[in-house]
Amino acid sequence: MSPFSQAGTKEVRFLDITKNNQEYFLKNAIENFYKSTGGLLFISIAVYFAPLLGYSERCFAGYAVHCLPNSKSNQKSMATPYLRLGEEVQQALAERRPVVALESTIISHGMPFPENVATALRVEQTVRDHGAVPATIAIWEGRLVAGLNETEITQLGERGLQVAKASLRDIPFLIASGQPGATTVAATMFVAAQAGIGVFATGGIGGVHRGGHESFDISADLQALAHTNVAVVCAGAKSILDLPLTLEYLETHGVPVIGYCTDAFPAFYSRDSGLPVDYRLDTPAAIAQAVRTKWALGLNGGVVIANPVPEPYSMDPAAMQALIDQALADADAQAIRGKAITPFLLARIKALSEGKSLVSNIQLVLNNAALAAQVAGAMVG
Repeated sequence: MSPFSQAGTKEVRFLDITKNNQEYFLKNAIENFYKSTGGLLFISIAVYFAPLLGYSERCFAGYAVHCLPNSKSNQKSMATPYLRLGEEVQQALAERRPVVALESTIISHGMPFPENVATALRVEQTVRDHGAVPATIAIWEGRLVAGLNETEITQLGERGLQVAKASLRDIPFLIASGQPGATTVAATMFVAAQAGIGVFATGGIGGVHRGGHESFDISADLQALAHTNVAVVCAGAKSILDLPLTLEYLETHGVPVIGYCTDAFPAFYSRDSGLPVDYRLDTPAAIAQAVRTKWALGLNGGVVIANPVPEPYSMDPAAMQALIDQALADADAQAIRGKAITPFLLARIKALSEGKSLVSNIQLVLNNAALAAQVAGAMVG
C-alpha cells in the first residue's frame, strides 16, 4: 500500500496522528518538515519521532491508511471536526473490511421522491450483497458525512432539489452555513479520501462539455481524478459530454482508464462509445492489483474503472445521440449553463426517451455498485 493511498491528503493524515492538544507544536513541526523535504527525509526520521507518539515507524511515515496507532480506538482518529463516519463504516474501516463510497447527487437531483430514496437504498444493498459496506456521502448538519443512515438518506431525498449540489468549491461554504449538500463525483472523492475509502461507485463521471474547447466548461470531476487517490467505478462519462476530449484530458493528467471486460469506453447509456480504453482487465482482482501498484509507486491520482451498462439495458447509440442533440438544443434555447446543465439534460433525455434512460441509469448504477464492492474486497484482501 502506498503512502496516503486512500487518505488522499497528507495534512489530514498528520492531523489524525495527533493524540492531544499538548502535541500541537510537535505536529506542526513535523508537517512543515514533510512539506519542505518532499517526504524522503521525513520517512528517514520516522524511526525517531514515531515512538514519541506511540506509533510504529511504518504507520507514522504514512505507508498504510489502515495501519493507524496501536490501540483499539485507532479508527476513531479518522473522524475530524469536519468529518463524521457512520457507525457501520467506521467499524468496517477499523476491521479493514471493504467499504465503497457512494455519491448523493443522484438522490437529490437524479430522480423524484420516493424513487430516489428507494434507488439509493437498493444501491447500498447491492454493495452489501457483494461483500462490502456502503458509505453514502453528503454534507449534513455542518459536517462531511461518510455513511449516511437510512433516515438521513430519506430526508435528503425528500428535500430533493432544495439541497445544494455540492462540488469542491461549495464544500467550505455549505459547512460554514450548516446547509446540506449533495456531493458530486469530485466532492465525493474528496470526502472518501479523507475517510480512508479507496473505491467509489457512481453512474458516470463528468467531463469536458460539448463546446468545451470554447467555453472551458470542464467538470471538476476530472481534476479530482487527477489528484485524488480513489478508484472510481462508472459506466464511462455521461454521454451528453465530449467523450474524445474527456479522454484526452484524463490522459494529459495521467489518469488511467481501465475497461472491465471491455476494450471500448462506455458511453453511459450505451456500452460502446467507439473510443478505446487504456487497458482492459477482466477480474476485480486484476483491477485491484493495478490500482495498488499505481499508488505503491507513488503515482498519485485516481483511476477510472469503466464498467459498461448491462446488455439488456444498453440503449442504441444512434437513437441516444438524437435525444442528446435535442436536449442540448433545448438547453441552449433556455440559456442553461454551469452546474444546472447536467441535471437539466438528464431530465430532458428521460422525458424524450419516455423513461427508458432512467431505467438504464438505475441499472448501470447497480451494476457499478456490485463491481466496486468486489474491487474493494480485492483491495483489502
